[in-house]
Amino acid sequence: MGAMFAADQTSVATHESGPLAPLSPYREIARADWARLAPGMPQPLSETEVVQLRGLGDRLDIDEVREVYLPLSRLLSLYARATKKLGAATSDFLQNDDTTTPFVIGVAGSVAVGKSTIARLLRELLSRWVDTPRVELVTTDGFLYPNAELKRRGIMDRKGFPESYDRRALLEFLTAVKSGQPEVRAPFYSHMRYDIVPDAHIVVRRPDVIIVEGLNVLAPPPTPNDVAVSELFDFSIYVDASTDNLERWYVDRFMALQRGAFNNPNSFFNVFAHLDDEGARKAALGFWNDINLPNLEENVLPTKHRATLVLEKGVDHTVERVLLRKL
Repeated sequence: MGAMFAADQTSVATHESGPLAPLSPYREIARADWARLAPGMPQPLSETEVVQLRGLGDRLDIDEVREVYLPLSRLLSLYARATKKLGAATSDFLQNDDTTTPFVIGVAGSVAVGKSTIARLLRELLSRWVDTPRVELVTTDGFLYPNAELKRRGIMDRKGFPESYDRRALLEFLTAVKSGQPEVRAPFYSHMRYDIVPDAHIVVRRPDVIIVEGLNVLAPPPTPNDVAVSELFDFSIYVDASTDNLERWYVDRFMALQRGAFNNPNSFFNVFAHLDDEGARKAALGFWNDINLPNLEENVLPTKHRATLVLEKGVDHTVERVLLRKL
């Protein structure tokens, strides 16, 4: 994972004089070439705002925002504007009122890859473009079954796997969004409580863009007769990194939480607060090898090729290459 993505999904054409370039549905753009798209674009965020958006363990800085995410936000804004124009043109052709609905972006990737930070950052950047001033963010954590239900089903140790989500509720939510409902509610998940908060909701009122972030948002449907969540996306992003890097980032983040947030007596993870560094590292590796790595290999990584755009991260969390699906 971190090897050339084209090799996962391509075949090599041959010619009498030798092999041709690999076939790929993606444009492969090196970091330096992608960064050249940034000059001339105003930088809307300050250093302080970038630090506030940065997740634990991420090394996001103002240069990364300017060179990678600012051009990406502009591209997304252009896609949203084009989709809105197409919707209006279609309504005009059908002699109906314009019923253009929110532009939906899915953000997928492994635990600890930084997708939550990217989703928050894109929400802030997209809201600065004139075509997309109203942007909402919803995470699929809110569609996990409550812990009591996971225990009843005997899958508490598979939290984060596809079967731990209320897939029907997520589909109903996105269908309501794409149907143009004036107000749609999503459940709220507390990372401190490690559970759904009863009677708490995130309210979405027909934004220009809604970002849906989660591990399995690009997963195929469980049966051929079912609808995939990704079928309701207008654009999708997969955040990629090597398995070795993901393991290291996960362990580092766990240990940072163990030294900080886990010490909150109200935290579900307070049981780990007493561990020394070696104990914390051992616990983190256990969670990674028993839960997160199998989920990555079985369910998350195989969905990479379904994304519209792939961000490939290097060892220091910075994006090294961008893959954009050809239209």
